[in-house]
Amino acid sequence: MLWRMSAPHVTNDPGRYERTPELLAPAGSWDCVRAAVANGADAVFFGLSKFNARLRADNFTEEDLPELMEFLHARGVKGFVTMNTLIFTGELQEAETQLRLLESCAVDAIIVQDLGLARLCRIVAPSLEVHASTQMTITSPEGLAFADRLYHLDRAVLARELSLKQIAKFKPEESVPLEVFVHGALCVAYSGQCLTSESLGQRSANRGECAQACRMPYTLVVDGEEREMGEVRYLLSPQDLAAVDLIPELVRQGVVSYKIEGRLKSPEYVAAITKVYRKAIDAAVAGEEDPITQDDRYSMEMTFSRGLSTGWLEGTNHPLLTHGKFGKKRGVFLGEVIRSERGWVDVKLATRIPVKAGDGIVFDAGEDRNLEQGSRIWKVAGDRLLFHREHSGLDWKRIQPGQKIWKTDDPKLNKRLTASWKNAKLEVERDTLNITVKGCVAEGMTLSCGKVSVTSTEKLEVAQSRPFTDEFLIKQLGRLGGTDWKLGEVDNQLQGEVMMPVSAVNRLRRALVDAMDVATTQRKAARVQVGATASLDDLMPVRRTDESSRRELSVLCRSMEQIEAVLEAGGKNIYVDFEDIRRGKEAVSLVRSADDARVHLATPRIQKSGEAGFFKVVERAEPDGVLIRNLGGVSYFKDRNDLYKIGDFSLNCANPLTSRILKEEGGLDHMTVSYDLNIRQVLDLLLAAPTDWFELTIHQHMPMFHMEHCVFCSFLSDGGTSILNCGKPCDKHQVQLKDRVGQLHSLKADVGCRNTLFNGRAQTGARFYDQLRGTGLRRYRVELLDEDKESARKIVQAYQSLLAGARSGHHLWQGLDVSEQLGVTEGTLEVR
Repeated sequence: MLWRMSAPHVTNDPGRYERTPELLAPAGSWDCVRAAVANGADAVFFGLSKFNARLRADNFTEEDLPELMEFLHARGVKGFVTMNTLIFTGELQEAETQLRLLESCAVDAIIVQDLGLARLCRIVAPSLEVHASTQMTITSPEGLAFADRLYHLDRAVLARELSLKQIAKFKPEESVPLEVFVHGALCVAYSGQCLTSESLGQRSANRGECAQACRMPYTLVVDGEEREMGEVRYLLSPQDLAAVDLIPELVRQGVVSYKIEGRLKSPEYVAAITKVYRKAIDAAVAGEEDPITQDDRYSMEMTFSRGLSTGWLEGTNHPLLTHGKFGKKRGVFLGEVIRSERGWVDVKLATRIPVKAGDGIVFDAGEDRNLEQGSRIWKVAGDRLLFHREHSGLDWKRIQPGQKIWKTDDPKLNKRLTASWKNAKLEVERDTLNITVKGCVAEGMTLSCGKVSVTSTEKLEVAQSRPFTDEFLIKQLGRLGGTDWKLGEVDNQLQGEVMMPVSAVNRLRRALVDAMDVATTQRKAARVQVGATASLDDLMPVRRTDESSRRELSVLCRSMEQIEAVLEAGGKNIYVDFEDIRRGKEAVSLVRSADDARVHLATPRIQKSGEAGFFKVVERAEPDGVLIRNLGGVSYFKDRNDLYKIGDFSLNCANPLTSRILKEEGGLDHMTVSYDLNIRQVLDLLLAAPTDWFELTIHQHMPMFHMEHCVFCSFLSDGGTSILNCGKPCDKHQVQLKDRVGQLHSLKADVGCRNTLFNGRAQTGARFYDQLRGTGLRRYRVELLDEDKESARKIVQAYQSLLAGARSGHHLWQGLDVSEQLGVTEGTLEVR
């Protein structure tokens, strides 16, 4: 049965995986490719114009692909294509075409988020390696094991929120080869779980259109009052990751690939960062001392830095990672203003980094970063920086003593980095011939390399004076100039002291080279055809509609009084999502007191190593079912046939292939339609798969950011750094964040102290109800957030009347727009 044909081209035996450490560099353009190769990258990752999570990068075209892969492979560098976005139903055919193209162009691997796309790749382009993207949100060994059972993964890119201790629990030396981000920008939200750009502007981060809302200023609102925080405005903007000092530990653990973020960065950045990590990895592998110099650290900060940290790798320190003082490039801290007049500034220098004419600087007055001043230095006189009086662009009245100065640009460094690839001779790397030599007197001499062998027509003779020695064979067989080969090892298995004319040896060497060229060409040609036996049609589910005319409304509650409101309104299907999951047992008891009501407990959205205990807490509460939010949960509950299992939106069910995997191999009873889909895309999905597989959330406050970063700890704790010492301000305060346009968004913490920022405006799909009902969809969900009992009851009753046909969607939408304090939006469902 083709559906079961994962067709892995590697065995799932960990001993068969290559474990040599690999440095993986980003490439958003040809110059970045050259910069990466010239400075020691083992592989580069890049995107095409579609299906990649960095659509703002220059990216490459399909026409570029053959030349690009030939350039990389000729220099011994691998090329990975990012297809790390969700794939919508109407795009599957195009995705299949792209996969076949990648295989035909000898791409080494795809980096993939979408479960359905990974399955499609295995059957239509089986020679491509499949690397699970960090967008797949793999945070636990259980989640990795589930994904690996589906695809026999060649590699998994772990979530960036994991510590060294948590990575060690994956057993990197034995597991699927692991890839870890070691440098670059950190998203504040879990990759694959950020719906902010989609919710606020229909620019999905899961589709490569992130608007970087995390880098914007926010106002902290605590218990209804704005909190004055001085220069701390960038509450969701983490410092950048720089794990260069942790490379030895990662190598010791057995991590295979070391990934540099930055497909939107300059080639100078790629050159500088690649060079530094090449040194670090080589030294760690050789067991040598730390080779990283102050100049290396300077180049890392200057090419791009919002401040450098080790991210989550050394454990949790919320206020250190996200201090809130700036959200964009800073560079190197130079010092503070002592005094200034028009045209010059005296500086109290805080660094020995040289300051030169032409360097770019910025004055940090602790203000909105869009208003701060910057310029280029004209001259340097000791600790005095001089600026051109007429052309500096500076408002000298705004420059005051005590302001910080950051060096943001170094043209001399940039010139040196540019020369590292523009002036480099990027030598073509030739393949190695390891040759076995066999023969005896009165027979031809045979040269073998792998499965290719050639034998001379001339016969070997007894040597009278100069028998063939190892040195002679190495010298003659090593004459490979002008070919695509170089000599590796020579295994001399000649019997006795033999010889033949040197000209015959040379002819035999050329014959072996010709045979190897032919064999290589044939392997490449066979690779183009290898995926032609199956297609997308073999994976598509059989579409059927739910014959039941009964419509079912589920309501997600976040408080006991909301549960009471739903029960009083006659609700029969309740999901419970409490911050303290131990209270689930109390919720189950309350729901069971009502006639015929069913209760389902939600898992946390993220499960890390050692957190399977959360699932056990859900089990012990003995609910009717479970709302599963991560791959670890899918794996854990897969065989619990006594529990009804719903896959939540966070599993990113966006197309029929992913739906089929989660339904048939994940054991889910039904799934929540992905929040990334607009109404047209929702309808496409519902018309391509059985409608009884799905539930649609028709009313909610969109969960925008889901973060390991704890805003409560960072900005409300008295010196706390983590849950161990923060004092739990999340238990004491109601917190909102106010954005630049004045919209308030509610902040919640979960059992793992992870924060979710919910859109302040409710989203409703009421006006699309008739279209949805027309597909045969019968399951709909309402999600409550902060509503009190009366408000919750009114919302539930409104949607009950919609499903019963007593109220139109348009009328309900108008009513909600009036009754909701901030009005409602059609948000992600709206087609623009």
